[in-house]
Amino acid sequence: MLSDKEKIRYSRQMMLQDIGETGQLKLKNSRVLIVGVGGLGSPVSLYLAAAGVGKLILIDQDKVELSNLQRQILYKVNHLGQSKVRAAAKTLQALNNQIEVHVVEQLLTSDNADDLFCQVDLVLDCSDNFDTRYLVNTLAKKHRIPLISGAAMQQQGQLAIFPNDSALSPCYACLFPKVKQDSVQNCSTLGVMSPILGVIGSMQANAAINGLLGKSLDATFIQFNGETMAQQQFNLTKNSRCDVCQEQ
Repeated sequence: MLSDKEKIRYSRQMMLQDIGETGQLKLKNSRVLIVGVGGLGSPVSLYLAAAGVGKLILIDQDKVELSNLQRQILYKVNHLGQSKVRAAAKTLQALNNQIEVHVVEQLLTSDNADDLFCQVDLVLDCSDNFDTRYLVNTLAKKHRIPLISGAAMQQQGQLAIFPNDSALSPCYACLFPKVKQDSVQNCSTLGVMSPILGVIGSMQANAAINGLLGKSLDATFIQFNGETMAQQQFNLTKNSRCDVCQEQ
């Protein structure tokens, strides 16, 4: 049940016809894994915490650096040098002390991933490298957990939703087949306009809340251009030659 304080806290959200008290209880009982608490993980975790998602598991091995503060809105100057997940947990608990925040101060690997994926209802990929993205995708497909993946570089953003609710559901590797990367392409090497991360991260959080409320998630890919404000949306289908899908 919701406490009186929770009813007041989430009152504006519960006014929505498709949420109400029943939907808010679904969020309270939900468990979400956020892989990476940097530029995308910051808005994702803030909005999910504010919305009352009952348990957030944060995994990231990095520490807060000065260059992070331009876009990673979870952190402040006094967090410099601290573990990102621990600093993030303090900020999120200060925002909402009625949820649980668990931290894993490690890189996601094949050794620790299975245990984490077994605990959650949905996973958000907010990482910044392809190795992690492919690992997250493989595990989400294996455990049939909805995956919401975001990416942002320069003034471009991408959102991809993979329901993983049937054998016909496409995966990240269907959209981006694994190939050898000649160079690392991320915010550190190409730069990024900070609000782009806020746009994509907010879209990830919104899609996650819809999924946790039981709304049907469609396999979708969205491109956002921060310079022109143009947005394109595409429906995704399974690639019959996808190595990941064939293994599951």
